[in-house]
Amino acid sequence: MNARSLRTTLAISFAAVAVGVTALVGFLSYDAAARLVRVDQQAVFDEVVHGLRGQVRQQTLTPHDFTSGDPDHDGPRDDLSRPAGTDVQVLGPKGALVDRGSPQLPVDAAARRVADARAVGTVTEDDDVEIDDDAYRMATVALGDGRGAVQVAQEFSDTEDLLRELQKRTLLLTGAVVIAAGLFGWWLARRVTSRLVRLAETAEVVASTGRLDVAVPVAGGDEVGSLGRSFDRMLGRLARSVEDQRRLVQDAGHELRTPLTSLRTNISLLRRIDELPPAAREELVADLAQESRELTDLVNELVDLAAGKGDDEPVVEVALADTAEDVAALARRRTGRTVTVRAEGDTTIPGRPAQLQRALTNLVENAAKFDADGTAPIEIVVTRVSGGVRVEVLDRGPGFEEGDTNRVFDRFYRAPAARSLPGSGLGLSIVREVAATHDGVPFAARRAGGGAVIGFTVRGAARRV
Repeated sequence: MNARSLRTTLAISFAAVAVGVTALVGFLSYDAAARLVRVDQQAVFDEVVHGLRGQVRQQTLTPHDFTSGDPDHDGPRDDLSRPAGTDVQVLGPKGALVDRGSPQLPVDAAARRVADARAVGTVTEDDDVEIDDDAYRMATVALGDGRGAVQVAQEFSDTEDLLRELQKRTLLLTGAVVIAAGLFGWWLARRVTSRLVRLAETAEVVASTGRLDVAVPVAGGDEVGSLGRSFDRMLGRLARSVEDQRRLVQDAGHELRTPLTSLRTNISLLRRIDELPPAAREELVADLAQESRELTDLVNELVDLAAGKGDDEPVVEVALADTAEDVAALARRRTGRTVTVRAEGDTTIPGRPAQLQRALTNLVENAAKFDADGTAPIEIVVTRVSGGVRVEVLDRGPGFEEGDTNRVFDRFYRAPAARSLPGSGLGLSIVREVAATHDGVPFAARRAGGGAVIGFTVRGAARRV
């Protein structure tokens, strides 16, 4: 189910509820119409009962006065039947049936009590009864002095029956639609929330155990599925980050052992420094200074890599040609080497200035370190290319072996020819990190005529929001 189908399903659910509400409104409308018709019919029936009570109070009447044997059809019974098609049934003392109605009306205990009543015109409450599957209004009026009673009944009209039937059907339809909408909503909510519950349980497992290799439910193409896939990608990146940190710590521990061992050896010699000749003393002090500098550089680079603090640097417009000139001037002062800069096109990109300068400085220092001869100039070339800027540093050093060009940017990797030289093996890995944060890639190649071409491309760092 994708986002559109989810919205469609919700729309159908709401439409079902709307149909249920509409059906309920229709039911209430039918109910109101039925009540109006019923009130009108009830008024006619009440008028008949009222007329009958007045008639038995004005003159003394017996049950036989209401029998159906009047050939002229002008007796009291006919007066009751004519106005509204009222059915009449006559009861004698104690509720005995004297003249049955058509159809026969039920005689219950209340009707017998009225037939035995002493007061003239005593009447039962109006009651709705079912006779042969037809609905009737019925009332019983006492003749007085225990002489009996007259029962009158009025069948519900066709309009009332129709409205009652429509009312029942509408009520059934309303109930069915509401139940269907409720079941559909329950099913939909269960389908959506069940995956959310599983996702929450997975997050709880990650929080409680610290494990990042748990299976994340990512089924579905809707928003919940998208959330699951995003969570799975986040766990994957966290797992890779943890693995990178673990490897960094392991590699750093390995690289730190060598200078630390050398320092311990030299420190142990310091106890016998008075026994050493002056030349050995000078060599020992110089070695300690060199080892301490390398250890300091290694620790600083490790801290930069582990903390990733360069990501906090704001993104501004950086002219890489100007950055290259600054790096070249600094390299000339430090090394005394000839460093030239050639820039072509507009080299301005959005980036982090300190990171880019650090990467370019590492490349130039690397070139100076490996080109021990020092006679050939180091060249920095900054050119505009499609979609970004390309930075190259060219030297005339020993270059790379064929198998080294793909590994020189790995952390702590040092080619066999470079292992006797000072350095930590982290300078080029920092170049790779800087290029990656600026949507670029590093590159290294052998230079025609000897030496190396090493650098990186940048497209621009994303601005922090």
